[in-house]
Amino acid sequence: MTAPALNTSATREMRSELLKDSLRDYGLLFSLLLIVAFFYVITENHVSVAPVNITNLVMQNSYVVIMALGMLLVIVVGHIDLSVGSIVGFVGAVAGSLIVYQKMPYPLVIVISLAIGAAIGAAQGVLVAYGRMPSFIVTLGGMLIFRGLTGSMLLGQFVGPFPRGFQDIASGFISNATEFAWIDKALGAWGHLKWVSLIVGVAGAVVMFAMSLRRWTRARAGNMDAEPLLLLLGKNIVFAVIIIAVAYNLALYKGLPVILVIMGALTLFYGFVTTRTVVGRRIYAIGGNSLAARLSGVKTERLIFLTFANMGLLAGLAGLVVAARLNSSTPSAGNSFELDVIAACFIGGVSASGGVGKVMNVVIGALFMGVMNNGMSLIGLGIFWQQVVKGLVLLAAVGIDVYQKSKG
Repeated sequence: MTAPALNTSATREMRSELLKDSLRDYGLLFSLLLIVAFFYVITENHVSVAPVNITNLVMQNSYVVIMALGMLLVIVVGHIDLSVGSIVGFVGAVAGSLIVYQKMPYPLVIVISLAIGAAIGAAQGVLVAYGRMPSFIVTLGGMLIFRGLTGSMLLGQFVGPFPRGFQDIASGFISNATEFAWIDKALGAWGHLKWVSLIVGVAGAVVMFAMSLRRWTRARAGNMDAEPLLLLLGKNIVFAVIIIAVAYNLALYKGLPVILVIMGALTLFYGFVTTRTVVGRRIYAIGGNSLAARLSGVKTERLIFLTFANMGLLAGLAGLVVAARLNSSTPSAGNSFELDVIAACFIGGVSASGGVGKVMNVVIGALFMGVMNNGMSLIGLGIFWQQVVKGLVLLAAVGIDVYQKSKG
């Protein structure tokens, strides 16, 4: 076989793999839309898509999205972190105690709490990366330690309430500014909308579409492999419709939640880090083949350490969000959160053996878990049966990953 024939065959194979990868992404998005449609049909008065329920869905599952972004990197690099739920409870307890008992200003408490979360993650990262201890054992120990410290600190009591500014982290809204009230009057019948939310949603959809098309155009201009244009347009149109529909429903209620802005910013940041930076590429290289990465000059220990420190930082942020939403620090905060976060990653297509995973897919996986939890609660399914369903979904997600690897 001649060289051009070999190149043509290799190109065809790469395009086939790219198409399969794209179809897996579409399958995940289709699954999310399917479960939304399912609960839309079976819930009374279609309450699952009511503006107030969508707003609650965003707020209730914000911690899953935030921590799933960190867990993605930990799993991609070939490890696991079981301590995140306990870190959420511990950081929330520290924040509550500092605000209520020590009368510290909440901006300072936020900084201290994030530093504590990062320090816990860094300590566990040292043991895993440099101490060569299994991450499962290290973080299992961390889970027990910080759950015990949380209980000891709070002594079974709730600590609160908190200042309004602190609560706004999780329950605040970006609504129409009063100085632009004349716009509401000019809009007439549409003036009841929180139009700031709708404008942000439309702008976000347009920017996402433009950036995706620009990347595709650059890939084609550079003779790089790119997904078919129709698939690209189809995916972005679906995403744009979802974003605008959610923004419209939020606009019908109280407007754009502050926590949604935080989640959006984090998603964009980690999407950039994982796809556009050397650090991101090296993290995936470690997960794909740690020995090869080390031989090629990648400082694997440092990157593993940084992924755990980053996970601790995001768990600390989630702890602040949970405490702010509940308006109190509670001994049970963070219980079983690690299960939802890990499940969101696996449902989002992160490989259990490391090296594979996308930020947007993990966000979709977290939304899938949130919609499923919310829908099962709306139809009155018991908490024990909810755990059964989530366990089955998790097994199915990992089973699909194993099957795809077995097919090469």
